[in-house]
Amino acid sequence: MTNIPTPIATPPSPMDRVFERSVAEIGIPPCPAILTLFSAEMRKDEPDYHRLATLLGSDVALSAGLIKTANSPFFGLRQRVRSVNEALSVLGLNAASHAVAGIILRRSFPHVPQLERFWDASARISALSGWLVQQLGIPGITVDDASTYGLFRDCGIPVLLGRFADYRATLDKANHDAVRNFIDVEADAWPTHHAMVGCVLSQSWWLPQEVCLAIRNHHDGGLLAARGAGLPTSSRRLIATGQLAEHLVQRLLGLSLTQEWPKLGGACLQVLGLDEAQVDALSGDAGAALAAVAQL
Repeated sequence: MTNIPTPIATPPSPMDRVFERSVAEIGIPPCPAILTLFSAEMRKDEPDYHRLATLLGSDVALSAGLIKTANSPFFGLRQRVRSVNEALSVLGLNAASHAVAGIILRRSFPHVPQLERFWDASARISALSGWLVQQLGIPGITVDDASTYGLFRDCGIPVLLGRFADYRATLDKANHDAVRNFIDVEADAWPTHHAMVGCVLSQSWWLPQEVCLAIRNHHDGGLLAARGAGLPTSSRRLIATGQLAEHLVQRLLGLSLTQEWPKLGGACLQVLGLDEAQVDALSGDAGAALAAVAQL
């Protein structure tokens, strides 16, 4: 049985313990060896770029994905990179590690059908989350962490889709419920929910703790709105940024519509210090950022 960490800011409730045990029974994709080695090298006082490039170079598809990411319009590099070494140098270790984790995440679910729309939506939310940090100068969170949170926020969904044949119907029901908490709808039908699964996966994949906490609590409007309630400010800002990014994506493209902004939008704007007029202004500029995502 997998050892499940306790990823919750406040003391876990008995129900949280039940959910954690259920996650152990479901099983999540283990952290790939290459990501473990990459993370270990990054934690050194003086990381060896050549060793990291060699590690990534052992995986042709991963190397190609990192180079493609570095050359995308989203990063706006003046000269195209042609090697993993160059990609590491121009992106920096933090951005490169986030990109590597994202590439690996997507290919960790080869047996779950019809996930293209899910990954496309996650990529848009991820990119727009990073863009919002740049545009708004949100204190306490980095572009890299916001982008990674946006990509991993709902990673528990493909795990549950692969484990439970009828989970898709629950997902549809939760997406359209205008009143109840999203994960409460899931918990009525299954022994856990995607926020807990995603949190455990992100912890086992070496994501920062504030990102893991944000993933665990991203449907909790009460905790999001309550200052000093045990959830770090950086995690609350990550949740609010990701929710605003999703709202802008849905508003601009009319895709993957949910009821989460009506339920959580007010708390998100409060956390970010924004009003609806500012959201309208952001919407006008977000289209260009989304266009760049299509070329990632």
